[in-house]
This record gives sequence, structure tokens and C-alpha cells, in this order.
Amino acid sequence: MNRKDRLIVALDIGSTKTCALIGEREDDGGVKFIALGAAESKGWRKGQIVNLDLAVSSIRRAVEEAETVAGVPVESAVVGVAGSHVRGVNSRGGITVAARPRDIQQEDIRRAVEAARGVTLPEDREILHVLPQEFLLDGQGGIRDAIGMTGQRLEASVHIVTASGAATQNIVTAANRAGVRVDDTVLESLAAAEACLTQDERELGSCLLDIGGGTTEWIAFAGGVVRHTGAIPVGGDHFTNDLAVGLRTPIPEAERIKRENACALREFSAPDLAIEIASVGDRPPRTVFARMLADIAEPRAQELLALVRDELRREGLESLIPAGLVLTGGGVQLRGLPELAERVFGLPVRVAVPRGLAEMTEEVSRPEYATAAGLVLYGARTRRLAGARPAGIIGKLKSMFAGA
Repeated sequence: MNRKDRLIVALDIGSTKTCALIGEREDDGGVKFIALGAAESKGWRKGQIVNLDLAVSSIRRAVEEAETVAGVPVESAVVGVAGSHVRGVNSRGGITVAARPRDIQQEDIRRAVEAARGVTLPEDREILHVLPQEFLLDGQGGIRDAIGMTGQRLEASVHIVTASGAATQNIVTAANRAGVRVDDTVLESLAAAEACLTQDERELGSCLLDIGGGTTEWIAFAGGVVRHTGAIPVGGDHFTNDLAVGLRTPIPEAERIKRENACALREFSAPDLAIEIASVGDRPPRTVFARMLADIAEPRAQELLALVRDELRREGLESLIPAGLVLTGGGVQLRGLPELAERVFGLPVRVAVPRGLAEMTEEVSRPEYATAAGLVLYGARTRRLAGARPAGIIGKLKSMFAGA
């Protein structure tokens, strides 16, 4: 295998930044970090392209930077998909295998999964993933691989992730125009989980929150499989905008203040700390106090976490995630957010950095690069299993269970 075939490129296009991360598959099955390129995202809003030319330019800059560091051209990539247009739904379907019980075969699995994924979708929706949860054979549940077992009635429970067909196609078009072929499109929270969640958290039950600039994506695991996914239209940019309006300061200044001084819990802030901030226009700088920042940031943080909590309750998932919440993404840099989340959910909370790539630099080992690292790991696992599994739906199912 030549080096070009060993490379895996991830393209994480967010509302705030676009990054291209290059990894290389090693002989022992691992993946090592090679290069990272990042550029400010333009032409994006809440996970969707609003200006194609600007989006193409951002992708091109990020890819060129990664190419320069790696010394190799980028031809194709695994691309993340996120945003409020992404929705998840659980579905179950089944088939009668035969008039009498017999051994379950691959064709039976395929038919059962096809029955489960046969949900009616609006014309503008397309299926991004069909994530298997379990099989039931003559009423016996909890089966991950039914092939070879004996039964008469086979049912499949799956989680189906759908996305706006137009939004997904625009992402592919933007990458293509930037000179990058799209190998696969992957739900970003699923990729982030690849880099952040431990096997214990997947088995016991946990929920990962990927807090980006424009949206927060969540994915819940229990019993080693995906139980549900969702997105909340609130992210780190909302904190920045609130600070800009509340303090009457430019957006770049509000972003700096958020990173350096803001806090999601009033009691964690230094109330009498004086902070000099720039004013709008030619007005002179002003002095504000840290407690003002907390007064602005805490209600927005409460809103974000309450929205996620309500979604989990609506889906009946609160009792299924005793391992708690795992926070990642650029938005988790807000001080006090993990502690506030523990109070809102009454569950343990930790902040996760990406892992799984060898030789990662300190820059990449930060929450905001969890999705990009996870896309590389996802792509590596898919390629690794491609040569050792049957083609088609059965191979994809085994691939998903292998990553559970």
C-alpha cells in the first residue's frame, strides 16, 4: 500500500471554523496525526451554506494549509454533516423468515433492516445513517448478530439519521469545487463520539454534547449502541452575540472577552474584577465588571442545557445515561459550564478532548478538534473493515457494531 492510500483526510466545516485534518493508517491498525489546516468559516450559518463561493474559499484555504504541512496533495475527504436540519428517529421492522424456524442468513438480516428503515420521508430528506441497535428473534431481544441463530420471526431496531438533501448536496458541491472528492458524509456528533467516548460510557449509557458555534449536536449511547441523536439551535456564537449586545462592544471583542473572562456560573466569577473593553465606533474604551459577564452568559447557558435536557426527557433517555454527559467542541471553553451542567442534569459531567490518534500535537488535543479527529478515526475504521467484511448492508451493519 503506497502512502497516498494510507492517508485519511477529514473535513470539518463549522459555523466558526473550517478545518482539514490528515491522518495516516499504520501497519498495526492505528492511526497517527499528520497535519492540520484551519481557516475562518465564511458563507455558513447554523450548519448550512448560505454563500457557496465563500464556503468554497474557506475549504480551499484549510486544505491548502494541511497540504503544505503534510507535503502531500489532498484528493478526497470524509466530510462532517451537522446542523438543525439533521434529525434522528428510531424505527423497528421485521420479517417472517420461513414457515418453520431455520438458521438466520445474511439475506434475512438485510430484509429485516430494510423493513426497519422503510420510514416515509419528505421529498427533501435523505438518510445519512442507519445505525443498528438490536435484533429480536422470535421475541428474544438484545441480539447484536443474529446470523446463525435459529428462529422464525426476525425484527431489527435501528436509529435512522436523516438530513436535508439540499443542505447535504451543497456541502458536497462546496468540497468538490474546492478540489476535494467526498468519500463519505458522517454525522458530526457520531464522529465526535468516535474520538471522545470510552467503551464503558457507551455500554453504561451516556450523552455527548458537541457544542459548536451555531448549534449543539447531541448523541446518546446505551448498551453499546446509539439510542438517539438530535441538534439544538444554540451554540457558542450565541454567547458571543449576547455579550456584544449586552456590553455594546464589537463581535471580535465580545469573542475575546468570552474566552478570557466570561463564566457560565455567577458564583465562579470574580465580581469585582474590572475589565477594560472596546466600544463601538470611535468611542473610548470602557470598564465593566466580571459579574456583568456572568449575568449575561449564565441565562444563555441555562437555556442551552435546558433545551438538551427537555429533548432527552421527551425521548425517555434521562434514565438511560447514568454515566452522565460528555462535553466537547469549541463552546465548552466557557468557564463554569460543566459545573452548571451537573446541576441541570443531576448527572456526572466531564469535558473531553480527542484521543485515538498517535502523535497528536497540543493544538489538536483540544475539544474544538474532536469532530475532525473523530472523522479520521471513523474513516480509518471503515477502510479497515472494508477488506474484511462482505459488501453491502451486512458489511455496513457489522462495521457499525464493531465501532459500538
